[in-house]
Amino acid sequence: MRAAYYAKETAGLDLADLAAAGRDIVADRTMPRRELGRLLVERWPGHKGAVLAGAVELQVALVHPTPGGTWGKWGTRAAMPVALAEAWTGRSMGTASVETMIDRYLAAFGPASVKDIQAWSGLTRLREVVDRLRPRLWVLRDERGTELFDLPDAPHADPDSAAPVWFLPAFDNLVLGHADRTRVISDDDRERVMPGQAQVLPTFLVDGFVRGTWALEPSRLQVSPFRPLSKTKRMAVTDEAALLLPFLVGDTTGYDIHVG
Repeated sequence: MRAAYYAKETAGLDLADLAAAGRDIVADRTMPRRELGRLLVERWPGHKGAVLAGAVELQVALVHPTPGGTWGKWGTRAAMPVALAEAWTGRSMGTASVETMIDRYLAAFGPASVKDIQAWSGLTRLREVVDRLRPRLWVLRDERGTELFDLPDAPHADPDSAAPVWFLPAFDNLVLGHADRTRVISDDDRERVMPGQAQVLPTFLVDGFVRGTWALEPSRLQVSPFRPLSKTKRMAVTDEAALLLPFLVGDTTGYDIHVG
């Protein structure tokens, strides 16, 4: 909310009042984001509705119901439907403790360092919280001596196990969920996956590391390795792509897979 984009339009407004107004407007309905913005401007004339609606979304637990949350369907930001999470799920959105957040993060992304947790959550000064949790966490160190934490009953793969080929969607947390992302993607390749303008491209993993990107084109699934693949790895990537394609398009008639 302190970013210039929001601060300029919300200067002089009581942010708590803005959030409460947004909650009252949406209530138990689903509405386009532009409609929320329009109704907010009726209360605060002279401000940009899109920014006010965005400011409400930062403060109130909202969801994007279907069709906005439908796989493969895209629309404009203004047309994106919004609803109160409590109304849409039928469940209370109580505030979780920081300790609970850390447990849930580690369940998904552990082992991880304090910096990893901070990078994912946007919160700072978590060392003290993690130290309080230390007696009930599994504490490890990576090859550089960095302390890593995990839940005590978390499953850990055998380091000698082969990692299968995986295809990941855009913005997948596997490539975003740590401060040190070299465990899954090199710094050079990271620039290719995140080329700017807030893009995080769909990727695929070979031997547990990002080895390229993929894109669904009008008549084919284009798989683009960053470097040449061995014949065996190329075949494994092609086989996994063949499993992905029906999920993406349903009827694969007229589609092919191109690796290279």
